[in-house]
Amino acid sequence: KVGWATGPSDLIAAVRVVRQHLSYVSGGPFQPAIAAGLRMPESYFAGLSAQMAAGRRLLADGLDGLGLTVVPSAGSYFLVTDVAGLGWGDGEEFVWHLVEAAKVVAIPVQRLSSTGAGRTLVRWTFCKRQEVLSEALRRMATAELVAEVD
Repeated sequence: KVGWATGPSDLIAAVRVVRQHLSYVSGGPFQPAIAAGLRMPESYFAGLSAQMAAGRRLLADGLDGLGLTVVPSAGSYFLVTDVAGLGWGDGEEFVWHLVEAAKVVAIPVQRLSSTGAGRTLVRWTFCKRQEVLSEALRRMATAELVAEVD
């Protein structure tokens, strides 16, 4: 329960509800990092934003080039793709295949849902160095990503 929030009253009300459930997490270790961040110049954050935007473009273009349907993203550091276009009916099966075939890891969205929603969706992160993203895309380009038909 360390920190602050400001915004419209309806959003602050939601923050208060969430805050109550976060009381089991100690914020103490984060305080020095937050204090350091508050002292950073605006140019740092502008550069970080540009770096993230470049990573998002690189990964989105690369995944699209591999035949994956990319869901547009304007926030966070995740992209979501639909693997159904490659013949996969299950994102988790695709992810396990990806690990074996390309040594690249992604997250099946259905694992983020208590109901298994988003069965053909896969989540990727682009908060990596561009050379790491490029290498992952290169590995995927040399792997067979289209589902085998039984």
